[in-house]
Amino acid sequence: MDQDRNVRVRFAPSPTGGLHLGGVRTALFNYLFAKQHGGTFVLRIEDTDQTRFVPGAEEYIQDCLRWCSIEPDESPIHRGQYGPYRQSERKANYRKYAEQLVANGYAYYAFDTTEELDIQRTAQANFKYSHENRLQLRNSLNLPASETEQLLAEGHPHVIRIKMPVGETIGFEDLIRGMVSFDSSLVDDKVLLKADGMPTYHLAVVVDDYLMAITHAFRGEEWLPSAPVHILLWEYLGWRNAMPRWAHLPLILKPDGNGKLSKRDGDRLGFPVYAMNWHDPKTGDLTKGFREMGFLPEAFVNMLALLGWNDGTDQEIFTLDELVAKFSIDRISKAGAKFDFEKAKWFNHEWIKRSDDSALLPGLYGILVANGIHDTNEQYLLAILALVKERLTYTSDFWEQASYFFKRPEGYDLPAVQPKWSTEKTAFFTDMIAKLEDFDPWHSVELESFYKLAINASGMKMGELMLPFRIMLVGGKFGPHVFDIAALLGREETVARMKKGLEAFTQVIP
Repeated sequence: MDQDRNVRVRFAPSPTGGLHLGGVRTALFNYLFAKQHGGTFVLRIEDTDQTRFVPGAEEYIQDCLRWCSIEPDESPIHRGQYGPYRQSERKANYRKYAEQLVANGYAYYAFDTTEELDIQRTAQANFKYSHENRLQLRNSLNLPASETEQLLAEGHPHVIRIKMPVGETIGFEDLIRGMVSFDSSLVDDKVLLKADGMPTYHLAVVVDDYLMAITHAFRGEEWLPSAPVHILLWEYLGWRNAMPRWAHLPLILKPDGNGKLSKRDGDRLGFPVYAMNWHDPKTGDLTKGFREMGFLPEAFVNMLALLGWNDGTDQEIFTLDELVAKFSIDRISKAGAKFDFEKAKWFNHEWIKRSDDSALLPGLYGILVANGIHDTNEQYLLAILALVKERLTYTSDFWEQASYFFKRPEGYDLPAVQPKWSTEKTAFFTDMIAKLEDFDPWHSVELESFYKLAINASGMKMGELMLPFRIMLVGGKFGPHVFDIAALLGREETVARMKKGLEAFTQVIP
C-alpha cells in the first residue's frame, strides 16, 4: 500500500437488477480494506448504459449494503467532495477526455453505422474492430481530415474508439495475482464514448477513478481482459502515476466448481444468489434473496468473506469488526471459490445460536404477523425463542418450529399413536387431566416429576405415555422438551389440548 496516499476504494455497480452475492463480496472486501486502513469507502453508480437501467435498482443496492452494515462513506446519499456519485450526472466530464485522446493520436472517431458493422460481422466470424481492419472501415484514421470535420460539423452519429498499439506488452502488478501482462495486438479497439455521448465502462472507470482519487480497486477477475485498455488510458491521459492498485478477485463458482455461479444456478438448485428479494419492475419476476429466506446479515457477511479468503487459521466465525482487523489481500485466493449452500446454512445456524435473543425479535414479530398472529407478549416470545433457537437454520424456520405455541394443533399424528393405544392409556390420560387441572406449581421440573411418578405407578412404559402427551400438545413427534412446552403453554391451555387430543385418540382404539 502506498503510505503517502489516503486509502480510497469504490464499489461501482450498475443499476440493472438484483445484487448478486459476488457483487456484495466485492463491496465487502472494499469496505474491509478501507476500514482497516482508516480510509474511505465510496459507492459510485455506473449508470452510463441507459438501455439497461432499471428503476429502483439503485435504491435496492443501497438497501443491500445497509442490511449488511457495510454502508459507504460517500455515495449518492452521503455526498462528499468528489461527487456526483452517479456516472450519468458526470456526463460532461467524459467527452473532454475522449476528445483529448483523439487530439493526441490515442483514439479516433468511428462513423460506421450499426448496419455496416452487421455486414462485417456476417462476412467475418468473430469480427473485431482492431488494428487488422480499422484502416478499411469508416473512421477518422481512414477518411480525409476534411470529410471527418464535415461529418462532425453535421452532427453525424459517431463513437470514439481507443487506438490500440501493435506488438506492445502491457503489464501491471496485481495485488492478488502478481505480475500480469498482455499482448496489445490481441486487444480490439474498444469504444470509449458512445454515439449518445455517454462513456463506456472503459473510459468512465478510468476518468472517475482519477477524479475521485481512488487508490485501490477491487473487481472481479472477469475484468482482467479489459486491463490493457485501462492501463493505456491511464498512460495516455497522463495519469499513470495516479493509477489505483488493482486486485482482481476470484470468481464465485457453482457448487460443482464448473463455471461462475449464476441466478439460473440458484433457481435450478433451490437457493438464492441475491442478497435480498428483487422484484423486477420490467418483467414482474420476483427473485428471492438471502434476507427473506431467513439469513442474518452477520451470517451472510461472514459466509461471503470466507468465499476466497481466510485468515490462515481454523477460525470460521467472524464478526464484522474481526474481519476488519484480520482482512489482508495476501490471504485472498487466486482460484475460484465454490459456493456451498449447506455451509452457508451452517453459518446462519451458528449466528442464530450466538445472537442475542432480543436482537431477533423484530424479525420474529414480522413472521408472526405474516401468519396472522398480531398480539404477542414479548416475554412469552422470548421464552419460546429460548426453547427453539438452536433448532433454527433460518429465522424463517421459527413458525414451523414454534407455531403450536400460538395456536392449537389442527390435526394429530394418529398413526404414531394407534398401534399401541389401549383402554388403559385412555384411563391414564383421563386421570392425568383431572389431576393437572389442580396441579401447582406449574413449572417444568415439577410437572416432569409428577408425570413420571404417575407413569411408574401405572405400570406402563415411559415411552408409550410420553409420546402421546407430546402429540396432544403439538400435533406430532417434534418440538423441544415436552414439559418445557407444557410449562410455557400454561395449565389451562395444556389441559384443554390434552382433552382435545384424548378425544381424537380414543377414536382410533382397535
